[in-house]
Amino acid sequence: MTSPNANGPIGFFDSGVGGLSVWREAVKLLPSESTVYLADRAHCPYGPRPREELERFCRANTEILLRRGCKLVVVACNTATAAAIDALRSSGYPVGFVGMEPAVKPAALASKTGVVGVLATAGTFKGRLYRETSRRFADRARILVREVKGWVEAVERGDVRPTPEVRRLVRREIQPLLDEDADSLVLGCTHFPFLRQAIDLEISESARREVRVYDPAPAVARQIKAVLERDGLVSGNADPGAVRHFMLSTGEAFALPDGLGIGTDCQVGFETLVANEGGD
Repeated sequence: MTSPNANGPIGFFDSGVGGLSVWREAVKLLPSESTVYLADRAHCPYGPRPREELERFCRANTEILLRRGCKLVVVACNTATAAAIDALRSSGYPVGFVGMEPAVKPAALASKTGVVGVLATAGTFKGRLYRETSRRFADRARILVREVKGWVEAVERGDVRPTPEVRRLVRREIQPLLDEDADSLVLGCTHFPFLRQAIDLEISESARREVRVYDPAPAVARQIKAVLERDGLVSGNADPGAVRHFMLSTGEAFALPDGLGIGTDCQVGFETLVANEGGD
């Protein structure tokens, strides 16, 4: 495989549309960079799948992005990061990898009640990064974990507006954490920021005190920028009209979620991959 080209795109992948919460932050921070986003919707959700299967999907996703000329791969999925980021980094691919890590550290350091709630899927809680970070800050806060059901599927369906049904879905997961005095909620899945309106409404109506919500996506975007600068891979493209963003899917086609907030001048193309280009 050839060395990465500074004018190549940044690659992102997730099991579905959730990683777009990271992608949008990167696009806002790095407006001169083109991107390729891969939604592995043929295998969504990733949360309940075994590690070996997830590693296979992640390798396949990486190879699709490399064939598109990507210079850096962002594993924009907490579960995939937990299962496969170490294996990807040791596999000899000619690009670097940026992964996800739940924002336990800032949440624990800022908590006034000493109680932090982490909302994620099962696969994330099994990951090395989550376990190490949680142990490191266990003396600063009591960390409550909530294995969330139904949020990923709601976002994949496009159910992100704070309808009564979506609010009930959100309330079911966050209310037990609020009842335990959590004043910091960590969004440990890239799908979850798309439910932020419903989350904020439930907090405003149910919480006994101020509650902060931590989304790691802006920090991940800053890490992408830092890696590009470190490796001499910042795009030399000075023409905004030449920036392109491509959305790929291994399964059903998808639309950009409501509230993505990337601006109307962002040029986005869509493509559904043929069956033998996916992970099976």
